Amino acid sequence: MKGRDAALDGIRAIAALGVWLLHVGSNTGVMYREGMLPWMMSRLGIAVPIFFLLSGLLLYRPWARAVIEDTPRPRPVRYLWRRVLRVMPVYWLVTALALWAWSPFDWTGWLKWMLLAQNFFPGDPVPDGLYQMWTLPIEMSFYVLLPILAWLLHRFARGGNRPVRLLLGIAVLPVISVAAVTAARLLELPQLALLLPYHLVYFACGMAMAVLSVWIGHSRVIDSLAPQLLVLAGLLYALLSTGLAGPRTLTLPTLSQSLWRTSLEAAVAVLLVAPFALASRPGSLRNRVLGNPVSAYLGRISYSFFLWHAPVITLQLKLTGAQPFQGDFASVAVVSFVITMLLSVGSYHLIEASALKLSGHRSAPALPPAAPAPLPAAPAP
Repeated sequence: MKGRDAALDGIRAIAALGVWLLHVGSNTGVMYREGMLPWMMSRLGIAVPIFFLLSGLLLYRPWARAVIEDTPRPRPVRYLWRRVLRVMPVYWLVTALALWAWSPFDWTGWLKWMLLAQNFFPGDPVPDGLYQMWTLPIEMSFYVLLPILAWLLHRFARGGNRPVRLLLGIAVLPVISVAAVTAARLLELPQLALLLPYHLVYFACGMAMAVLSVWIGHSRVIDSLAPQLLVLAGLLYALLSTGLAGPRTLTLPTLSQSLWRTSLEAAVAVLLVAPFALASRPGSLRNRVLGNPVSAYLGRISYSFFLWHAPVITLQLKLTGAQPFQGDFASVAVVSFVITMLLSVGSYHLIEASALKLSGHRSAPALPPAAPAPLPAAPAP
């Protein structure tokens, strides 16, 4: 089994820190001030599309390899069991603590949250400290759907050029996202944003990247253009951090703003991940920066960090008596980061790592495969 890619773990770490900074900024009101920096902070939700893209990339790749290289396909039951062990134990711990501390729910409310069904009941209140959990039912929906998608794509791909037909089949998924975004705005159904079809475009980008990573392997073109791609990702993020992609508040965006935001988020996520997924080179500066032991470790504990940070921020604000949107940014950031890190390290090693061993999944990091050696230069005339 292939080990973890340290650079992709580094991307996970950046995304998790982005979500934490977004929620520190929103809870202290800094995010709503005037200026470009607050606007850019407000778009750190780009972390969620990055997480979704990575899920599509890493989880679909074994199925893509099975189609293209005729290797054995993953067993759906075993795959789903691993996903449950990966996601649910720490989720249950954090959610149960927050529900016990701050929720008014009876047993039916607890059951919805413990089964990751809360997004299907948008009228229910969201308990304090659990506002970040809306992404997990979407992730789990994709996990459940993926074996079916993979089977359909496998059947479709057998009729011709397999990689090309896989990409054509995957291209249907962004169309579903556009339809869901359009329906959410035109029919005034904002609850659609809590369901998988609205976000399929991000998973589809990852799945397409999985096909390309198996089909072409290391891309010298992407390798040579990696710095430009990363700079372009930064420029598009700056564009995303404008009114073009909608307001910073909970005010609903227009259809045009929603489509711009979805398109820009997908583009930024692809441009950020592609240089590492399709042109991974351990000796490159980008891999040394993101794949160093510290960032790779932060990436491995990023799931626990994602789960813990919101209840920690909530508890800190309650204990200090801070008014809504008026907390001290520096103190909230420092204290919440330190406590969340400590909790994350503990829950990763005590719960996540144990569950991974039970599932038979390797958790140790591994360097990505080395880039092919360059062709020898032509002899001088």
